[in-house]
Amino acid sequence: METAPKNWVERIDIDLDTCNGCKMCVRACFLDVIRWNDEEEKPIAAYPEDCVWCLACELACPVNAINVVPVIPCPLRTSF
Repeated sequence: METAPKNWVERIDIDLDTCNGCKMCVRACFLDVIRWNDEEEKPIAAYPEDCVWCLACELACPVNAINVVPVIPCPLRTSF
C-alpha cells in the first residue's frame, strides 16, 4: 500500500532575475517558508519541507517569479 508523501512540495523555484524585491512573497507566506535574505537582498525558500502548497506566495508575486512544484505521488488520470 502506497503512503502519502510527507511533504507537499518537491521544490520552490524563485527566479531571481525576474524578482523585483517587493517582499510580497515573504509577507504572504504564513508558515515562514519563504524568508528574506538581508545580505543578498533576495527571497529564499528557507523551509520548503514545511510548505503546504497553498500557493499564496505565487499569487502574491506581481512578476510571477515563484513556482511551487508539488509532489505528485502517482500519475494523474486523464479523461477521455
